[in-house]
Amino acid sequence: MDDVFEIMHTTRAMRRLKPDPVPDALIAKILRAGASAANGGNTQRWRFLVVKNPEIKKAVQVWYKRAYDEVIGPRYAGSAPPPGTTAERYARQHAAVEYLTEHFHEAPVWIVACIAEEKPTRWSGASIYPAVQNMLLAARALGLGATLTTRHLLFEKEAEAALGLPPGVHSYAILPIGYPMGRFGPVGRGPLRDITFLDRWGENWDIPEEA
Repeated sequence: MDDVFEIMHTTRAMRRLKPDPVPDALIAKILRAGASAANGGNTQRWRFLVVKNPEIKKAVQVWYKRAYDEVIGPRYAGSAPPPGTTAERYARQHAAVEYLTEHFHEAPVWIVACIAEEKPTRWSGASIYPAVQNMLLAARALGLGATLTTRHLLFEKEAEAALGLPPGVHSYAILPIGYPMGRFGPVGRGPLRDITFLDRWGENWDIPEEA
């Protein structure tokens, strides 16, 4: 697949992944896509930890599941469906989140997106999240499922200790990657006019939905 707009509009969060191994050559393509992203001052302070070791993944999954049990699960249970989706689709999403929680450590490859920075600031994400998005799009183009998850940061110190990150290095996301069990398809989003203002905050722009 090489149509960038088709890739962007069908890059769903794929939370159900097969345990089948992913060739290193494909992971390298994904990493190169990440390293091609824009970043502050072109300082390239990003670091990518590729995790295949099942024991490391299991150690992190303990905190990942605790975050679900204490925060994420109750939040889903008490939330209305987001814009662009239905109660039925939202229930399926919740089920997929629960599945990922239980099988997080079984994803064949994790890419942990990090920044080598002693004291992260509000704008630090500008030097890592473009790389994360590039990697998600690259995975989609290669037919691989992935999702951006930051849930481990609810127990940041414990999860980063389990990952073996040294002082001065902080994780910003984990991307579990594997061949998807489900199918790619259009993402569910609300209309642009509900989230886009023209010139003044609150002045909705009636921009055409299709261009």
